[in-house]
Amino acid sequence: MKLIVPMAGRGTRVRPHSHVTPKPLLKVKGRSIVERIVDTFARVLPEVPDEGIFVLGPDFGQEIRDQLTAICEERGMEAHFPVQHEALGTAHAVGCADEHLEGDGVLVFADTIFHREDDIEIDDEADVVAFVKEVDDPRRFGIAVRDGETVTELIEKPTDPVSNEALIGIYYIRELADLKTEIDYLIENDLMGAGGEYQLTDALDRRLQEGDHFTTAEVDAWMDCGTIPALLDTTGRILDHESDDLHHGTVEDSVIHDPVYIGPDATIKNSVVGPHVSVENGATVENTVVSNSIVFQEASIEDAVLQDSVVGRYAEVKQQRQSLNVGDHSQMNVELRS
Repeated sequence: MKLIVPMAGRGTRVRPHSHVTPKPLLKVKGRSIVERIVDTFARVLPEVPDEGIFVLGPDFGQEIRDQLTAICEERGMEAHFPVQHEALGTAHAVGCADEHLEGDGVLVFADTIFHREDDIEIDDEADVVAFVKEVDDPRRFGIAVRDGETVTELIEKPTDPVSNEALIGIYYIRELADLKTEIDYLIENDLMGAGGEYQLTDALDRRLQEGDHFTTAEVDAWMDCGTIPALLDTTGRILDHESDDLHHGTVEDSVIHDPVYIGPDATIKNSVVGPHVSVENGATVENTVVSNSIVFQEASIEDAVLQDSVVGRYAEVKQQRQSLNVGDHSQMNVELRS
């Protein structure tokens, strides 16, 4: 089984953290979004994926490929890296993996983390299983229209939705070659959908109209990582849910209001930290009060009071009292601003 992850997008809504690190490689409580997706599927699907297909942008460097390769090798998977040279929509992104589109697989758009307690049983007659979650306002998403357990129509970003069952961007597809046929048809005939792009929902709907049998699988939780506020909220929810195995680094003369994740080689001194703070590997927090925040790898915070903040990798923050969104390798302190 293949795991296909289109991730060529620039992640503009989580900048500056996506300038260097693609959004799916941002960490949430010690593990990247991609790792969490892979591990969730390994747990809930009847078969563990053995190939990871990551559709990258043309400017993604070797470091990104190395990180993804390591994630796959640790889980017994083989990694491949097709490239999407131009952003023309979700169907186009999947189509860029054309040589890998055969056999069965799971297709995941890595903007979100999902959770499901129970294993997922794939109906032997299902050609496609669409993962869904009921939402209050489905107009921002695609929706699945059902007759009983059978999906009858897929609609991308409906203006007048007839269903609250939102498609969350995850699909099990029994035969990827059939999907490739429909993607090729859309592109060859210049059939663009919502937003003037080639939409995966349209390609899947063509399979549906051809007679493929679609079912759905509902998830227990669907957590967005597509914006800075959403990333902070999702990190807090993950910390609440995964409240064990939190503290790995060093804590000296500090007060920790759990849930707080302290990654390996992270150090907290003379500080008050939490709740809902993730201090990633190698980061340092000293003489600081911080809550509801993410401190990425090797970052340093000193003499500060922060809340609702994200501090990027290797960034240095000193003598600040505010909410911050500081990118990788940045420096922010009183002396630099004066």
